[in-house]
Amino acid sequence: MAIKRSMAAEHSRMLSQKTFIGQARLIRLGFRQGGKPGLGLRRQLVDQSGRPKFILCPHEQKSLHTDRMILVPGPPEEIATVRWIFGQFVKTHKTELEIARLLNERGVVTDLGRPWKRETVRGVLTNEKYIGNNVWNRRSRKLKAKATNNPPEHWARADGAFEPIIDRRLFERAQLIHQTLYSRIRLSNEEILLALKKVLARRGYLSASIIDDAPDCPAASLYFHRFGSLLKTYELIGYRSPRQFIASKRRLATVRIQAIEGLLGAIGSAGGQAAYDKENEILRINDEFTVAIEVLHCTASDYGYPFWSLKTRRQSVADIFILVRMRPGDLVIRDYLIAPMSKIVGKSELRANNGAQLDTYLFPTLTPITRLAARASVETIL
Repeated sequence: MAIKRSMAAEHSRMLSQKTFIGQARLIRLGFRQGGKPGLGLRRQLVDQSGRPKFILCPHEQKSLHTDRMILVPGPPEEIATVRWIFGQFVKTHKTELEIARLLNERGVVTDLGRPWKRETVRGVLTNEKYIGNNVWNRRSRKLKAKATNNPPEHWARADGAFEPIIDRRLFERAQLIHQTLYSRIRLSNEEILLALKKVLARRGYLSASIIDDAPDCPAASLYFHRFGSLLKTYELIGYRSPRQFIASKRRLATVRIQAIEGLLGAIGSAGGQAAYDKENEILRINDEFTVAIEVLHCTASDYGYPFWSLKTRRQSVADIFILVRMRPGDLVIRDYLIAPMSKIVGKSELRANNGAQLDTYLFPTLTPITRLAARASVETIL
């Protein structure tokens, strides 16, 4: 069975390699391999001899295996829009964001019928198909892995495969300007997070559209690619959107209730007595000592290190303080800090490592409290 699986895997690998080689060959011959044609361009069907047949409509596919597709200039108004974008960028020195705003003000939509964004303008300005080049395999994805950018030597290309709608010198000037302007985007994580903090301080809240509209901040897509999502990016600067904050607060409240109920049950099973004082929000155990429980949201510093902020009124009314530290995302409990109140008072936050004097009070469960509250019968002692 193992041999058959190995043979099947090798067959699949070879088939994939042959398919890739065949697709790359067609690209180098100047044929289009799927995908949207883009603003100002259309897909034209040609037969096996290269003779033009007809223009394909959106979502329309070829019916004969021997037919191929090439790109040809589209409607004049779309070509005029593409040329206007290049002209505004190169000749009047407008930014991608300014161009997107002007297009939206004029009521011009993208080839997909959507409003313009900074990224869609950039997609026009940097795509070689507008000077007639056929480029393929700039990005690839294997199985369920994330798509990755391939180095230029792995691209399949054919220069001058289509009729250009943008002058090559104008296009090259646009690339030079783009590289000069957006070399600043290749900043460190700390620098782009600092730019985002400035936008937050100025606006008071964040969203993808606010980030894209900020001229002194990289596009939202950059944060997505750097950190995985905008929510993870928000966590790195200590910001939570209203919806995210409410959901997180509810989760933490649920975790706290579950911890209290679980501790009450465990102490009762161990022979101890425990009651929850709702007014002071503490547990009274065996009429001997009190315990306060707090659940802490996990935040990441600018350098990605986790910390837990201590802002609670329960610290001052209990003998023992239990801090339930959550992992990033507030879905999983990391550990429990079970310490005398004297060790906690005055601290504003906890780090992953707080020194031996405090970290000795870290436990994976609440068992230390259960053992402390346990009672043994006289007969057992005798």
